[in-house]
Amino acid sequence: SPCVFSTAAQQRSTGDECGPEDPHDEPKHPLSDCALEHKAIRLEEQVRDLTERYRKALADSENVRRRTQKFVEDAKLFGIQSFCRDLVEVADILEKTAESAAEEAEPSNPNTTLKKIYEGLSLIEAKLQSVFAKHGLQKMNPVGGKYDPYDHEIVCHVPAEGMQPGTIALVTQDGYKLHGRTIRHALVGVAVESQE
Repeated sequence: SPCVFSTAAQQRSTGDECGPEDPHDEPKHPLSDCALEHKAIRLEEQVRDLTERYRKALADSENVRRRTQKFVEDAKLFGIQSFCRDLVEVADILEKTAESAAEEAEPSNPNTTLKKIYEGLSLIEAKLQSVFAKHGLQKMNPVGGKYDPYDHEIVCHVPAEGMQPGTIALVTQDGYKLHGRTIRHALVGVAVESQE
């Protein structure tokens, strides 16, 4: 039938009916089997090498992403650090002024204006400390604690009367921490054994 003839013609033209008896249709490879194996081994090594490089590059980019994220988070937390340093100096002045007003506004002194000024300064100081706490700024209270060079700066030594040597006996200037990081060292006096 004509349908069978056209199918056979198509097979011949596409090379599907090639048999082993036809010497012209055998595949001719310019490389031998041994050379192909070596080439395959080299390609596998290249794939392994490139895969390893890719994994390292991926890990490096992830580390960079994490470091950048940490840097951004730290910038958000500690970006107000220099502002806080300046503001704690204002808090010191306010505290000293309130102490002076308290000394002048004793019960024996009938001056009510001075008492009102003292009360107002005390309220401002309390509000300022609450704002500090809201933003992670805390005043250190080292009296009675151990000396820590990361948080304290020694300005004097005092005799250890009833205190362990090496503990902080007095504070001459308050220290502050912002989110656990010291932004101003406390100026302290450390107790030492008295030599008689």
